[in-house]
Amino acid sequence: MSTVFEVLAEPRRRRILDLVRDGERSVGELVDALSMSQPAVSKHLRVLREAGLVEARVDEQRRLYRLRPEPLRELDAWLAPYRWAWDASLDRLETRLGEMARREEHRPHHEPEEHGPHHEPADAVLSDHEQRRTR
Repeated sequence: MSTVFEVLAEPRRRRILDLVRDGERSVGELVDALSMSQPAVSKHLRVLREAGLVEARVDEQRRLYRLRPEPLRELDAWLAPYRWAWDASLDRLETRLGEMARREEHRPHHEPEEHGPHHEPADAVLSDHEQRRTR
């Protein structure tokens, strides 16, 4: 399992997996999409292939790479208990937000008055000097 984690720690390898997720891609297509050199893309593909995350097939003069989902299924199975913990946290958050929204619905709504009964207009509070400065 650590091999898959180590392989996926590299962001460009994750990007390659994103690109081959929906179908086969040639090395040239990956080079163009990643704006990387062909030797660099080939090196990442070799690491992904050795980890079992991609497989290649020859089509005339080029190699086409596609995703192998099996190692990702193993990773997904390992992550399942952590996803449960995350989902439980989200459920608690959703419940709390719902409670807050219901409380807000039952709170009386008053339009704010321009000058409250106990408040003077802002100009009345300013000194004569401050009023002249702000004009």
